[in-house]
Amino acid sequence: MLYAHGTLFVKGVIFVAQTMVNFRMDEDLKKNMEQTCKEMGLSMTTAFTIFANKVTKEKRIPFEVTAEPDPFYSEINIFRLKTAIADAKSGRNMTEHELIEVGDDG
Repeated sequence: MLYAHGTLFVKGVIFVAQTMVNFRMDEDLKKNMEQTCKEMGLSMTTAFTIFANKVTKEKRIPFEVTAEPDPFYSEINIFRLKTAIADAKSGRNMTEHELIEVGDDG
């Protein structure tokens, strides 16, 4: 038996030291992931190991991670807000509106 950098060699077979990784995931997501992996002929362990290897080799998440931007902060809305603020400060493009009171009729 020989040990080299966490790897065990026995009669020409390589055994890599392994560790357990635990994390929380939505139950339905886990079930769907297991089914998807099964359809691809993989276990979830194999799928996550493939992911971990790719992240380690490429030093990045191997797909785009995005969130839908808040439309309030879109370039066009920021432009409109700045324009409206400038107009309000200078008194331009200001109109009066009549207020309508709404009662509790309902």
